[in-house]
Formats: sequence, structure tokens, C-alpha cells
Amino acid sequence: MLPNFILLWLSGKKQITLGERKLLPAFQLICEQNEKLGIQYKDISPADLRANYISQNIAKIGLEEIITSSHKVPVDGDTIEVREYSSGKINKSGSSLVYFHGGGWVIGDTDTHDNVCRYICKKLNIKIFSVNYRLSPEYKFPIPFNDCFDAYEWISNHAELLEVDPEMISVGGDSAGGNLATSICIERKKKEKPLPNAQLLIYPATDLRLVTNSMIKDCNEGYVLTEELMKWFVDHYLDSDELKNDPRVSPLLAEKFDGLPPALIITAGFDPLRDEGLQYSEKMKQDSVTVVYKEYSAYIHGFFNMLQVPGIKKSIDEICEEFKELTK
Repeated sequence: MLPNFILLWLSGKKQITLGERKLLPAFQLICEQNEKLGIQYKDISPADLRANYISQNIAKIGLEEIITSSHKVPVDGDTIEVREYSSGKINKSGSSLVYFHGGGWVIGDTDTHDNVCRYICKKLNIKIFSVNYRLSPEYKFPIPFNDCFDAYEWISNHAELLEVDPEMISVGGDSAGGNLATSICIERKKKEKPLPNAQLLIYPATDLRLVTNSMIKDCNEGYVLTEELMKWFVDHYLDSDELKNDPRVSPLLAEKFDGLPPALIITAGFDPLRDEGLQYSEKMKQDSVTVVYKEYSAYIHGFFNMLQVPGIKKSIDEICEEFKELTK
């Protein structure tokens, strides 16, 4: 990778700051290149954005020692894929993580998040189950949520077959996937079902009203994920504005959080979702939930899936170590 001063020169700007935060030069260049594209989201179809997202995540990082297998899981009126990641080093009947990919409930799949699932499988040394839930707008809320809820239930019910400990199954995800992971915990508690062991929430969307300072002011544009793009995602996911107040959609608006699984919540300094991630951590702490919160102040939204950027693997290693501590 080029030195930071070259990256800043290529971006055409001095290093961007936000208070005490300084944007990583590699991300600054990515942001500037993205801005030059001049994308008008109102003119883009979900199919076009999906194709673009797939092309951005096509390169593979190797890790061939991680073995994958595919399970067909029944959901309402259909079946979906759950991709299992494992290796010869993983203990049988041990811990596992059910992972829900990001992409604003509209884009992304098990392939776009294959690299990061391989990587965290190796670092956590546990089985990962990546859920290929159906996407909006073809399948609007509550279908993606229900798919994830049902996939977790299927994995829990088939723990012996899958060779995992049914009491040590955690949930996690990035962005929309983090939203789905924690919403499932809230819904399972409401239905008095056994809860996941822990939550790994990577810059989760927690308030689809889109009203925080980082969403409408600090980071509303210029950092790849924008307020405009979030509105585009939400409009495709939901049939009505009223649904934004449903805790399955906006978990921050749930009445109670007591009794929820311990959570590791990660945010990025230059991310419109930053403030709602922090607010969510504070609300859970107020209700005596064990929460570890960390902001990566120099990063943008989506960093968890950018393993090629220098420093990101080290940060994911740190996140995995924190999660191991939380799930001991």
C-alpha cells in the first residue's frame, strides 16, 4: 500500500477531521473516488446496486483451510441457504456464531461476506453459520427478519447434528445484519425463547427513523454510506413510515433491554450509524446488560468487509479477541 502522504495527495485534500477524529488516508481516498462517481441513488435499481456490491467483493483472501458446507433451511414459503464455516481445529460441540450479512436489507449475500466469515472463523476458532436471508424490495419487512429468526431457530434445534453446543450459539452481523441479530434477541426474549449466548454487533443500524447527529449532520454525506443511501435502503425495506417504530425494525426503540445477551458493539468514527450504535450501547447498559463498546475513530462504515485495507485485519483481530473474552 502507498504511504499515507501519497494517499492524501491522491485524494486531493488535506486529511479530513471530525473533532478529534482523523480519517484514515486509505479511507479518505476511497471516499473521494466514490464521490467522483456522482451516484444518484434515486436513479439506481436494487439489481444495479447488488451487481456493483458483488463486483467490489469478488476478490478472495484464500484461507482454504476453512471448510464450507451449505444447508437448506425451510422458511415461510421457501428455503434459504445457511453456509457453515468450519476447520479441523474447531472443537466439536463447541461455541458457534450465526452471522447476518450487511447491505441495507437490499444488497449483499453469503458470497459478498465470504471473506470476512472465513477470517472470523479462523480467528474465533468457532463454527460460523452465515444466513442468506431474502432481500428487499422483493421481500419486504418482516420477511428478512423472519428468515433470520427462523434460521437461528433451525440451527438451535439442529445443534447436535451441526456439532455445536446449543447453549453457546451467539448472533452477530454488520450494519443491517447487526440490526437483524439484535432484533432477534429482543423478539426471542419477548416470546420467552432461549436467548443467544452473546451478540457481535458491527456498526449496527438501530434506529430507522434516521434522526441522530451523525446521520443528519456529521457524517450525512461524503463517507460512502450517506443519509441519502440509508433512506434508499429503508424505503426499499419498509412498506410504511409507521414501521420505523417497531422494535424489530428499530431495536433502539424497544421498551426494555434487561436480560438480553451480552454484546460487543463496534462503531466507526466517520459513519452515519455511529451515534445510534453508541445510544444502543448506553440503553442496554442502563438496563444492566453487559456491553463492551468500541469506536474505531479513523474508520468508515463497511470497514469490517474491507480486509484489503492496511490495518483492518489487525482491528478485526482485536474485535475477535474482545468477543472471545465476552463469550468465555
